[in-house]
Amino acid sequence: MLDLQHITKVYNAGKATEVAAVWDVTLHLEPASYTVLVGANGSGKSTLLSLIAGNTYVDKGSIRLHNKEIQRLPDYRRSRWVARVFQNPLLGTAASLTVLDNFRMASLRGSPKWMKLGMDRAFVQAVRDKIATLGMGLEDKLAQPMGTLSGGQRQALTLLMTVMTDVDVLLLDEPSAALDPRSARQVMEIADRIISENKLTALLVTHNISEALRYGTRLIQMENGRIVRDYDQKAKSKLDQTEVISWFDYY
Repeated sequence: MLDLQHITKVYNAGKATEVAAVWDVTLHLEPASYTVLVGANGSGKSTLLSLIAGNTYVDKGSIRLHNKEIQRLPDYRRSRWVARVFQNPLLGTAASLTVLDNFRMASLRGSPKWMKLGMDRAFVQAVRDKIATLGMGLEDKLAQPMGTLSGGQRQALTLLMTVMTDVDVLLLDEPSAALDPRSARQVMEIADRIISENKLTALLVTHNISEALRYGTRLIQMENGRIVRDYDQKAKSKLDQTEVISWFDYY
């Protein structure tokens, strides 16, 4: 279980520009659950993901995974359990390195930085087989620089890279927002498959109504740094689409 207890993050505290990005948020995410997070720009969605990922620290509260406090863990240790995919495909990969090099770095996530890099034939074949599951023909482009691929291709590979180690939590920060409609659908379908096959605890941030309705079993809305609505589909047989669409009226 991912357990957030009364977490708060305030920027520019005590100044005229003070902003409470996340305020006293308590949230419990069960193992292998898929939660969708919506809200207007500035509502606290991305900050919440950054706090979970360890890109920034909470001012108050605790973040626990499997009953262990992870808030102050070094980056390389927290990334052993928590992976994140960003909206910008450029942020999830190293553009100047090859596809294979990127996958090797992903496989070392959670290891000390001094660990020596190395790739044998078995590793290369494993990467090739994993990429082949995408059905995009990228398994034949292992030596190609990642930066030469399209945004959709890079996002698809980034999703695969998140499960090069046995992560527990996958944070999806609008992963399809920068893509064309066809690539966006493809990336979301790949994400859905990876989450299901690996039994990940997933948290998806989206502004897309169709994605909010289609993915996940729980829908949460944030406003001014707080959770203002929490809809668990398990409690009902069908998501009320009219009600959910109304959540987007003010965007």
